Amino acid sequence: MPSLKDLRNRIASVKATRKITKAMQMVSAAKLRRAQEAAQAARPYAERMDRMLANLGSRANKEGASPLLVGNGKNQVHLLVVMTAERGLCGGFNSNIAKLARADANRLMLSGKTVKILTVGRKGADNLRRDLGKNIVERIELKGMKQLGFVSAEEIGAKMLAMFKAGEFDVATIYFSQFKSVISQQPTALQLIPAKLPEIAAADTKAATAEPGYEYEPEEDVILGTLLTRNISTQVFRGLLENAASEQGARMSAMDNATRNAGDMINKLTIKYNRQRQANITKELIEIISGAEAL
Repeated sequence: MPSLKDLRNRIASVKATRKITKAMQMVSAAKLRRAQEAAQAARPYAERMDRMLANLGSRANKEGASPLLVGNGKNQVHLLVVMTAERGLCGGFNSNIAKLARADANRLMLSGKTVKILTVGRKGADNLRRDLGKNIVERIELKGMKQLGFVSAEEIGAKMLAMFKAGEFDVATIYFSQFKSVISQQPTALQLIPAKLPEIAAADTKAATAEPGYEYEPEEDVILGTLLTRNISTQVFRGLLENAASEQGARMSAMDNATRNAGDMINKLTIKYNRQRQANITKELIEIISGAEAL
């Protein structure tokens, strides 16, 4: 049975931990609003980019189209770009993204495909290192960046394009967590190479052909090639922003639960401490009374 001093030390330790988790919850709550606004602001541009690519792709000549649109004719080597956070203490945020990527990687390898993994964020590599460490070809850390910018997404997109042009993979998919709410973040897989155009575009093809014709300068194929290249960086940037908002929401929720649990533990330890102290007092009184009677 622990002594009174041990119980006091443990109560003080849990109280200190509760102060830390409460402070982290407040910091995440302050950062969440800005991150959520940035993620929501990026969605319309990315969605509009998809629709524009779908309209141009339906008009373009498939025979001479860019490999970023139609692929290189192969489906053997897959690149999985797993984007996670640099830090933990955010519930299942990092592990859920890694779980989705791990499931897809195992499914592809069972079907005889070759899987390469590029991790963005330190926690992604940590989660996948045990069972898929040999498949990780490169790690990109976001540590030291005060604020996410499009420059960061361009660097990652340029890395993916360079690997694709070098023939290092045939299909590329990015993994991130889409922000729904503070208590809900959805792990998402989005294929970027070859571009997976929205399904609604097929239904809009008839409507698009019924509209008046437009002249493009330069040609549609040139515009499509430029947009396809920019779309990779755009979607990566969207994933980074969604991750930033999801991370703060998950950390805020996790730290709130940790603060509540610390409070419950303090109450239980306090009750145990009071009972132990009362038992010690009762024991001392019994010893004093017994000694007095013996005299």
